[in-house]
Amino acid sequence: MTSRFEITAGLMPLLDSALLVAAKEKDFARVEGIELRLVRETSWANIRDRLAVGHFQVAHALAPMPIACNLGLSPLSVPTIAPLALGLGGNAITVSLPLWELMSEAGATASFDPAAAGRALKSVVAKRTKAAHPPLRFAVVHPHSGHNYELRYWLAASGIDPDREIEIVIVPPPLMADALQSASIDAYCVGEPWNTAAVLTGAGRIATVKAAIWRSSPEKVLAVPASWAEAHAEALASLLRALVRAAQWCTNPANHDELAHIIARPGYLDRPVEWMLPALTGTLHASRSHVLPVPEFFVPYAKAATFPWKSHALWFYSQMVRWRQVAHTDANAAIARGTYRPDLYRTALASSGIALPVANAKVEGALKVETPVGSAGASLLLGPDGFFDGDLFDPDELDGYIARQRTGSA
Repeated sequence: MTSRFEITAGLMPLLDSALLVAAKEKDFARVEGIELRLVRETSWANIRDRLAVGHFQVAHALAPMPIACNLGLSPLSVPTIAPLALGLGGNAITVSLPLWELMSEAGATASFDPAAAGRALKSVVAKRTKAAHPPLRFAVVHPHSGHNYELRYWLAASGIDPDREIEIVIVPPPLMADALQSASIDAYCVGEPWNTAAVLTGAGRIATVKAAIWRSSPEKVLAVPASWAEAHAEALASLLRALVRAAQWCTNPANHDELAHIIARPGYLDRPVEWMLPALTGTLHASRSHVLPVPEFFVPYAKAATFPWKSHALWFYSQMVRWRQVAHTDANAAIARGTYRPDLYRTALASSGIALPVANAKVEGALKVETPVGSAGASLLLGPDGFFDGDLFDPDELDGYIARQRTGSA
């Protein structure tokens, strides 16, 4: 088949690049008339900058990154949109073995429970502060990342001040386990397989997971320069269809072993297949000897996992405001809301027969059980979702939510 479109996509060596990898390797892109070229990068800053200067037409991107670009928070900011999400979940918080020992003494258990782990960490931090020890050093992958915001949310909800009682530094994902092993950092929040890597190499212990801190929460998106999306609407629509078909393939348990072998190849993650399987199968290693089921750890397709909810964009924006990265104004909120483009998603997939949410936003944390919701096409189930501390995020009450977080009541 002759390709009608040539698209170069940047990606990072992470398991949640799976939709792009499967779209290429399983020919979903080719069926849509796309010659898809994937380029592995070494940092999220490189992804952001190469997208801005036109080296990539699209990119595997941190979900808040396009919002940050549009708010002028990036050095090479160009208008960028997110017309598709690349799945839900996929992150964890891994701590060094010495820190885990202290947390265990303070009551942490091998359950991935964020509340219990947070209480134990708070106790450890308080003792260190009393003894005048330097703050623990936690790593995240980028200042404008879900990792940074979910880590800070967990710490703050656990009674720990992320700015005063913890030092947060930036480390690229592939270097996280090595940094932990060398004691350069005490803990980190990252996507798979870099948590499993620390556990299986004896460098660390998984304390909790994103899927427990904010259930059914977004992680990566497809980032696209707005000018390219407008000039190449047909190519973008074709790519969105290919990625959704890839998501359906990735979610099938019968394909997990093949996907693990594909994504472990040198051109992608270049790491052992055994590191890929835990996240795909939903059976995560808390330690070398302790495996726990986390069935919704990484969700490629179910629960509208590829839909770019505007409520997700606004929650990330609320955290940018909370942690003083940007001022809260009506104009900035409108920029954040406009970055995610469910209209383009619906247009591309209108004739596909898949479930398309009729709403653009939802109350995050409102669904306690799996619930049918309004959709076009097939039936759609969402939830359970929500934050571990029981709070809700209503995008229609953005001002109040931001005000509550500023006063420390959320």
